[in-house]
Amino acid sequence: MANARLYHPPHLALFPPLTDCSCSIVPRPILATIHTDALTHNLNRARHAAHQTDATNQPLRETLNNSPRVGAPGFGMGCEAQSTAIPGGIASICNEADRPNPGCDRREGVVQRFLSSARVWAVVKANAYGHGIGAVFDALRGADGFALLDLREAEQIRALGWRGPVLLLEGVFEPRDLELCSRLSLWHAVHCDAQIEMLAAHKTQQPHRVFLKMNTGMNRLGFMPERFRAAWTRLNALPQVDEVSLMTHFSEADGARGIDAALDCFTRVTQDLPGERTLANSAALLRHPRALGDWVRPGIMLYGSAPDFPEHSIAHWQLQPAMTLATRLIATQDLRAGDTVGYGSLYTAAQPMRIGIAAVGYADGYPRHAPSGTPVLVDGVRTGLVGRVSMDMIAIDLSPAPSAHIGSEVTLWGRSAGGAVLPIDDVAHAAGTVGYELMCALAPRVPVQTV
Repeated sequence: MANARLYHPPHLALFPPLTDCSCSIVPRPILATIHTDALTHNLNRARHAAHQTDATNQPLRETLNNSPRVGAPGFGMGCEAQSTAIPGGIASICNEADRPNPGCDRREGVVQRFLSSARVWAVVKANAYGHGIGAVFDALRGADGFALLDLREAEQIRALGWRGPVLLLEGVFEPRDLELCSRLSLWHAVHCDAQIEMLAAHKTQQPHRVFLKMNTGMNRLGFMPERFRAAWTRLNALPQVDEVSLMTHFSEADGARGIDAALDCFTRVTQDLPGERTLANSAALLRHPRALGDWVRPGIMLYGSAPDFPEHSIAHWQLQPAMTLATRLIATQDLRAGDTVGYGSLYTAAQPMRIGIAAVGYADGYPRHAPSGTPVLVDGVRTGLVGRVSMDMIAIDLSPAPSAHIGSEVTLWGRSAGGAVLPIDDVAHAAGTVGYELMCALAPRVPVQTV
């Protein structure tokens, strides 16, 4: 975090601490801040993780060294439509571009392709995980493409001036969506027979780039392995299709079971099929480099959340929070032992204590189910909630921050004005949820600024 640009929300700087209830009316102090420096930093971390070298991909080198040369028994004569199975499920088609001279060793072309960087999709679905596509676009335009779900979001990306690849991760939902795909040059996933039938009936002079999805255990979208090749054959025969790429999504890239079974399944089914591969989400990108493929799909890591928290934190992965949600204290109370706090009197003071009331609640997107002890920062000092979250207010234990007063900064997650960091994962974990949900739940009434 040493290089992070610190930001002091202007409402905290412009308005002096409230001293009594007769003060002038000021805007409600809550504010969300999107940090473009953190977004760019996290994208660079994704690019670094997507870079394979000889030293970091020894299994690939060993497989290539043991594979037959062009024309050798068991390989086939010539390069046409031949492939080599690569650890991690990658299959590379050998063509003239892979050969620096007619007598080349075919394996070296594959080495050059797969010991280079995978390209990076910046995943901006759900309005960039609640951050706002318009707010993150400039910081993430260093990616090779944008991946999302909503056609309106795809239109927004094009309207912002992006001319590179845009991928619809769930594909189209009805036939007329294909017209917009043609007009905006959108690439799209194909995960079911109905989408193939839509393509077959679509009249277009611009063939589509599609990503055929395999269900390798997530059991949400995709063709089962035993039906995948038949689906590929159908798609590949359509004049409406220009190129068929291959994709899957791992269900346990962030857990102990890992990706081995899913990756082995994908490799076995696709090993002799042409086309680029995209397999790795944030967790697979950071934890399983053998699954990088041709394209990686970082999402949550771009926004400063660890995909495998609590096993690893953002500090471990060298990520920075891209969103800060901050407010300030609007009141303080001195409690006696036995006094209770909030609706339902869920918190009882065990001894005399001082609490602060902050202007934020579940109507702002803060989780109502966050229990006492959920971390917050008061003037950069870590402390915790007491009592139940209300619609517009929370109560905070001020024991660790005795100098706190009305007007003190309260950081719900992100960076404090003084540079202290409260990862969104810490708050989500205490509340029994995940950082994704808190980001996406930011309420429309919360003002947002980009710095």
